[in-house]
Amino acid sequence: MSALNDTPVDTLSFEAARDELVQVVSELEQGSPTLEQSLALWERGEALAARCEEWLLGAKRRLEAARASASDSSDEVES
Repeated sequence: MSALNDTPVDTLSFEAARDELVQVVSELEQGSPTLEQSLALWERGEALAARCEEWLLGAKRRLEAARASASDSSDEVES
């Protein structure tokens, strides 16, 4: 069984990308029958990891913006 699927990585949610990445890593650790399959898994895993990082960076930016907005609001109240 291969963890590879045809879903474009850029359409995956964080959770879907993370879950598939776990499957890919597990399959790589078990060893694939061919070098070509191992390479395909590695490439998919790299793309999935990048997608997860993209989601996490987006979440970090949203948190920072919310904190900045909250800080600005509290500054206005104190003035």
